[in-house]
Amino acid sequence: MDSDLSLDFLTVVEQAAIACAHTMGQGDRHKSDQAAVEAMRRCMDSVPIDGTIVIGEGERDEAPMLFIGERVGLATKSEWQGMVLPKIDIAVDPLEGTNLCATGEPNAIAVLAASESGGLLHAPDMYMDKLVVGPSSKHAVSLDATPAENLRAIARCLERDVEDLVVVVLERERHQKLIADIRATGARIRLIGDGDLSAGIAAAVVGSGVHAVMGTGGAPEGVLTAAAMRCLNGEIFGRLVVAKAGDEERCKAMGISDPKRIYTSKDLASGENIIFAATGVTDGALMKGVRFFGDGVRTSSLIMQSQPARIRFIDTIHVEQARMVRVRF
Repeated sequence: MDSDLSLDFLTVVEQAAIACAHTMGQGDRHKSDQAAVEAMRRCMDSVPIDGTIVIGEGERDEAPMLFIGERVGLATKSEWQGMVLPKIDIAVDPLEGTNLCATGEPNAIAVLAASESGGLLHAPDMYMDKLVVGPSSKHAVSLDATPAENLRAIARCLERDVEDLVVVVLERERHQKLIADIRATGARIRLIGDGDLSAGIAAAVVGSGVHAVMGTGGAPEGVLTAAAMRCLNGEIFGRLVVAKAGDEERCKAMGISDPKRIYTSKDLASGENIIFAATGVTDGALMKGVRFFGDGVRTSSLIMQSQPARIRFIDTIHVEQARMVRVRF
């Protein structure tokens, strides 16, 4: 996969973020999500690829745009028929944190991951038990270990006390025991309402103040997190949660024969050439949100690649008219 595609994918997430940022704080999560999806869809079709959405907004009947299996890119245009374009698998979350955007809370982002064909797991839309850590402790933890055992291992790797650690957990009823177990160790917890993907990225970035993410969340978001971990040298451990009737059949239909398997980032995002792109919609720990001013829009983005290994933080000013713009830092 041509690494120059990273700039095309940057444009895709920027436009999605700008579109839904117009709805920020209006209290309508569906409006926010729709704005992001439509903008991402329009922009995606200008990218010179023969792309397939492997993780999207849902099945065809549920999502009119960016549904699983949808083809995107210039290859879908009649004038490009017969042209040889790279076959790319794409995982998207046009607006991760729809509630966060609708209420104006931090850490809403527009995000996608891309790889060569077959490089991203077609994860079913179900829960996944997750453990996300940074590079220093990825070989010392286990999804089968207790929270106390994992936190002691992380503390040893970081040469800190357990009491110094910060663990991000989604604030959900199902996490009551996990929260109690973590607190019993003396570690600190940052409860979040949404956005475990943003938290997972932060766990792999030194200086973010986050040392691990624990608990269950969406499996599709797990694949996106895995793509980021491949670029950041962090790790995600994940295991699908078979909780209701039909889950096992859904796994089999998507080619997953062992739903109890523990996945790593290399399993979830196995491609050799991974691109991960995200733009902040609302302010977060790693990226600022979209800012509107008289002459245009300013965005803050994160672009990562596995080949070549590269991580870029990009601040972009989108000028609406050809006139002088005063830039303040």
